[in-house]
Amino acid sequence: MRMYGHKDPFPEGTQIFRDTTASAAPVGQFYKGIYHTLIMAPVSSNTVAKCVAGISDSLATNVFAQAGKCRVPCIYFACDTAPELRSMAPKGMVDVYPRHIDLENVERLKAFEATLVVDSVVALEEAIMEREENV
Repeated sequence: MRMYGHKDPFPEGTQIFRDTTASAAPVGQFYKGIYHTLIMAPVSSNTVAKCVAGISDSLATNVFAQAGKCRVPCIYFACDTAPELRSMAPKGMVDVYPRHIDLENVERLKAFEATLVVDSVVALEEAIMEREENV
């Protein structure tokens, strides 16, 4: 099993885009058909809320909207997926208790077409590998 982290190399052929043009360059690529999957990980409760409300005012929310419009499947690793979580903070592990609205928004996100929401790094890796096999 491969694991891609900030220190690990990405698989050959992976393209990474830095938003330097108000989202125009990376977002426009959806209409050229060059993407087969959008992977968003990790994703904050703020970004989840914006995505389910249809707000696309950042690179993250805009690529999610365009992926949906172009029918590009999305694998989404939302941070707030359970009523109680342990999460890494700058000074170590902390207990996190997502709000009811955060959990509702994750459920709404799961209902989006071609959107798979995962709740762990292991599930994310498995979803990526399965998507790679099916493309």
